Amino acid sequence: MIIRTAEEEIKVLAAQFKAVAVVGPRQSGKTTLVRSVFMHKPYVNLENPDVRRYALEDPRGFLSNYPEGAILDEAQRVPELFSYL
Repeated sequence: MIIRTAEEEIKVLAAQFKAVAVVGPRQSGKTTLVRSVFMHKPYVNLENPDVRRYALEDPRGFLSNYPEGAILDEAQRVPELFSYL
């Protein structure tokens, strides 16, 4: 695996804030990076229509399933979540 310079910065930010966004161009390794840094966190892909529907219909209920946090991939598909994060 490629060692990314952003890895340490993400760890520092995650220690200071409840949520950290990783943004960048498509296919640049964002998901791979985040999954390696936070391998103990559940991974949730909001491209899945059933998962996305639940997050849209009940954002608080959806987030309550992850009291210790989670990796929310494709979070831009459910912009309402950002108000609750």
